[in-house]
Amino acid sequence: MSAAAPPTVIEAAVNGMVTKEQNPYVPRTVDEIVEDSLRCLDAGASIVHHHNDEPVFGGATRHCAGPYIDVWTRLRAAWPGLLLHPTTASATADSTIEERYAHVAELYDAGLAPMANCDTGTMALAIPTPDGLQSLPLNFGNSAADVDWILRWCREQEVPVTMSIFEPGFLRLALAHQKAGTLPREVKIQLYLGGDRLPFGLPGTPSGLAAYLDMLEGTGLSWMVALYGGDVVATGIAALAIEKGGHVRVGLEDHHAPPRLARNEELVAEIAALCRSAGRPPATVEEAPKILFG
Repeated sequence: MSAAAPPTVIEAAVNGMVTKEQNPYVPRTVDEIVEDSLRCLDAGASIVHHHNDEPVFGGATRHCAGPYIDVWTRLRAAWPGLLLHPTTASATADSTIEERYAHVAELYDAGLAPMANCDTGTMALAIPTPDGLQSLPLNFGNSAADVDWILRWCREQEVPVTMSIFEPGFLRLALAHQKAGTLPREVKIQLYLGGDRLPFGLPGTPSGLAAYLDMLEGTGLSWMVALYGGDVVATGIAALAIEKGGHVRVGLEDHHAPPRLARNEELVAEIAALCRSAGRPPATVEEAPKILFG
């Protein structure tokens, strides 16, 4: 790691689709999300990502902007300039990207769109269960045409975007857009490695991360790693990402280490301790946009 490596940006993904039955500490209401996020920010996070209580799969394809506005208004009052980003509903046979992205546009119109989101491909998902694999919809993510639309929207609105990379092909498409000059000016590459709970993409191993970093070599793009369906600290992936000059996402959306029932701020504090011991302390809320986007 270079002696000039910047502070580490820590993103707190505080809930996702995790239920209270799975973890009683997961925040689901507006008040819970605000309070939980503030604890994560105090512990060293500088980005917050959360879901509303609307399903990503099998529900309405147009999500409501209202709960995001309620949360984001309060968080940005406490932490001006805080980077936040929402989720997007999965596609259906008759949905449109304009419909699925309408809540992001509403957030932008409300002056509350510090960062947009873009899953840069589609993939099959299944969850291992005692009775075998439970298949989820095959059309998670966005078609290439939908990716084009999202990136054009972000360029036109001059909104930073976090590009979610669940499979190697997702990253190849993102890099093709970079080569074509169609990426927005401000981009964060979000690398997801697959844990035991969700068998997708590259595994949560040093070689899995190395494969992505080989693809990113020379691109100049900022990147962050997450381990979805596993433990990003126990596997050593967080420490390796910090060593390599990257950034780390953690939180109950991703974390799966039974029987431990972790709290979000505990997970953030673990990453923050790794950052300090590696000489790359957690970035502040004010530093994060400059580090990621220059």
